[in-house]
Amino acid sequence: MGAVSPVPFASRSFKNKIIEKIIKPTIEGIKKDGLDYKGFIFFGLIKVGKEAFVIEYNVRMGDPETEVVLPRLRNDLVELLLATADGNLKEFSPEVDSRTVLTMVMVSGGYPGVFKKGFEVSGLADVDGSVVFHGGTALSGDKVLTDGGRLFAVSSYGDDIEEARDLSLKNASRIEYKGRYFRNDIGFDLIDL
Repeated sequence: MGAVSPVPFASRSFKNKIIEKIIKPTIEGIKKDGLDYKGFIFFGLIKVGKEAFVIEYNVRMGDPETEVVLPRLRNDLVELLLATADGNLKEFSPEVDSRTVLTMVMVSGGYPGVFKKGFEVSGLADVDGSVVFHGGTALSGDKVLTDGGRLFAVSSYGDDIEEARDLSLKNASRIEYKGRYFRNDIGFDLIDL
């Protein structure tokens, strides 16, 4: 129920291993099957020891991974999408912010099981220094209401994981609604890597 980018264990050699053992074979398989696919491929990976394994593929961006990747992209996302659609992606040079981004997902009480909707949300105007992505929310007049399981992703920049985590935690704590829940341990396992 959260994400961090970049992850400290993703060294150049680890990334190259993923490219050679997972990404290139996937793309070759798509071509071999005669598919003219243009778009996102989300590789859900798990690291076991020094190896990465695929646990899922999606042809969309991941959630909450998107909420840490997009803030780091300095380029215009529309330009990236157009370059992809036009077949000009090789001419596109992505620029990536070097800072860490950490997101905490805020959910309805009971999620992922049974949860109630329609609770008023307060404190959004008090968020300072983070980007709040809305998910399962609704607008009723001038009030934001809970309307799903995953409600918000609170994403923050930091010079390191700890700084980004502290800011996301501070701002998630400012957002109030009945049944509020979010994990406050996102990134803890990565701080000392």
